[in-house]
Amino acid sequence: MPIGIIGVILVTLFIDDIREEERPPFDGWGLLMTGTALACLVFGFETLGRSIMPLPVTFGLLAFGALLIWAYVRHAHRVPSPIIDLKLLHVRTFRISLVGGTIFRIGIGAIPFLLPLMLQLGFGMTPFESGMLTFISAAGALLMKMTATRIIRHFGFRPVLVWNAVISSAFLMSYALFRQDTPHLLILGLLLTGGYFRSLQFTSLNTLAFADIAPQRMSRASSFSSTAQQLSASLGVASGAVLLNLTLMLRGGDHLVAADFTWAFAVVGLLSLSSVLMFMRLAPDAGAEVSGHAIAPVPPPASQGSARVQPGE
Repeated sequence: MPIGIIGVILVTLFIDDIREEERPPFDGWGLLMTGTALACLVFGFETLGRSIMPLPVTFGLLAFGALLIWAYVRHAHRVPSPIIDLKLLHVRTFRISLVGGTIFRIGIGAIPFLLPLMLQLGFGMTPFESGMLTFISAAGALLMKMTATRIIRHFGFRPVLVWNAVISSAFLMSYALFRQDTPHLLILGLLLTGGYFRSLQFTSLNTLAFADIAPQRMSRASSFSSTAQQLSASLGVASGAVLLNLTLMLRGGDHLVAADFTWAFAVVGLLSLSSVLMFMRLAPDAGAEVSGHAIAPVPPPASQGSARVQPGE
């Protein structure tokens, strides 16, 4: 809460209160449908695999949420100013950053669920000991903020998103190798470095998403992006919970042990890695106006008339 209050104060002091000259009509039905749908989906995904509610109730929530999403898609094509503007997906950089970012975040979103459980239930650490280890990821994220601009300007968005997704996923999968006798210093180092690269990916995604968005559509793009991020975080928790339950079922156990987390980390790491397939679709100069990355010009092909015939040809 103190950090949130400081944020509100700083925004009030330093961010201009820019308002549109014409207000579009408020999409009340869209708000009702998307709000209810996302509440059902997020709550359903959060409880999936955690035995908080009976499975029929959980699946009923997910099905109802999916039905409302389908209804909203039809509604969004009929109204002039939908609350979540699906036409933004026609912008290539926004679409790729949203879809690829969602896939990447699902895997990463499992970390806050899986890692503390492994350290506490698998390794027998106290919540305080676990927290003292896992907080280091945030320190890595803070360190990254000082270098992100230079990295993106030097390499460009496409190479950063592709190769950094590979690196971040490799660090995520490396957590599957943690054992009770793994030195804490090694765990700290991997978490610190992994947090650095994950934060670089998030910064790159959030910047690229708005690179080609017109100023008058920026607010809607921000809402769309934030909604997708919250949903992907819930999917990450659900994925981790389901994978642990599947491991328990296959092993025939009734309580978690350290080895149960190995496959969970490996699978969510592969899921994050699959986001590379989306990022590879970016053009080499994607977001160059924002990043400042200079693309070397491609020389024009030589005309046929200027080609010289060598002796013997």
